[in-house]
Amino acid sequence: MTPRLLRRTGFEIELMAPPGLSRRTLAVDLAARCGGRVHPVWHRDSEPSLVPGLGRFLHLTQGFEVRRADGALLCTLVDDVTLLADLDPRAPAAPGWFRILTDDGRLLHLLAAHSDPGGTLGAALDGPAQLWGTRVQRHDDDVYVLEDPGGATIALAAAQGAGRERPCEIVTPPLADDHGARLEELLGPARELGFTVPREAAVHLHLDGAPFREAYALANVVRLFASWREPLRTLLQTNPACRRLAPLPEPLVEAARGVPSYEDLRKAAEEGELTKFFDVNLTQLLTDTPLRDTIEIRILPGAIETADVLHRAALVELLLDRCLRPEPFPEAPADPQAALQALLEVAADVLAGRDEVAIP
Repeated sequence: MTPRLLRRTGFEIELMAPPGLSRRTLAVDLAARCGGRVHPVWHRDSEPSLVPGLGRFLHLTQGFEVRRADGALLCTLVDDVTLLADLDPRAPAAPGWFRILTDDGRLLHLLAAHSDPGGTLGAALDGPAQLWGTRVQRHDDDVYVLEDPGGATIALAAAQGAGRERPCEIVTPPLADDHGARLEELLGPARELGFTVPREAAVHLHLDGAPFREAYALANVVRLFASWREPLRTLLQTNPACRRLAPLPEPLVEAARGVPSYEDLRKAAEEGELTKFFDVNLTQLLTDTPLRDTIEIRILPGAIETADVLHRAALVELLLDRCLRPEPFPEAPADPQAALQALLEVAADVLAGRDEVAIP
């Protein structure tokens, strides 16, 4: 029996297109099925830099927004730089795929606003060049460079590496009901086209963050993902090859052991240098100006079957419901088997007392 989710949830599902196809292929197929349209968009992310002294590049890569006939967003399909193992570095780069790189987040926003994700590599920096009143320089290796009038590099545009058109992260809008049908509308066509689950894949869940801004609820989430880390990862079958996961920082874990205020937790998160790249992303709950007010669960393994996604999401939903109770989330038993059983009992207790109504 497929479980029914009650909370409004957004999903990020990492897939890999078969050789010869791309995330654009899936976008066009999905749009055709619903009588909708495909809109090229930029996806913002970062990648390691090979330049000495520069830890990372910020970049824009080509993604595709799929909208229904009435204009409602169906999904967005984007690249994910952590998906590497299934790509052949010797394969030729697919024509028409490129990225824009810079080292400043403010420049990245400006570049995105003045560059066309549906355009060509040769014209990618022409719009931004007009802002600085300079000309784009083309190098022999087909790298296009934009400099300011003083000669400082603003951005580079270059062809994507071999196979980079194949990684496909499906990003849904928040789904309030019919989660299974809405996911199958996306995953069914992906399976038919031959998409697969990459070796490093994960599924991320975004749930509304407002209920978890209460200090006791936020502390309970920290206790759940810190004290119960290994039982959680065992029950959810977290992918050991998944990247950008880590246990929550110790200052935050220590603060959650008492009866902390919201400010206590925020200061502890700052001390522990909290980022989004932990088992659970709490960054949007610890700022007054969230980009999207969600709590993000990052430890679900990759999946392409709707039932697999829903069963794990349902377990997470029950455990998060327990975090909203004012009493502290208990510590995990030391024995691994006892901890697994205890965690299932917590979920069963919440399920037994749940009202079968959608939670806003």
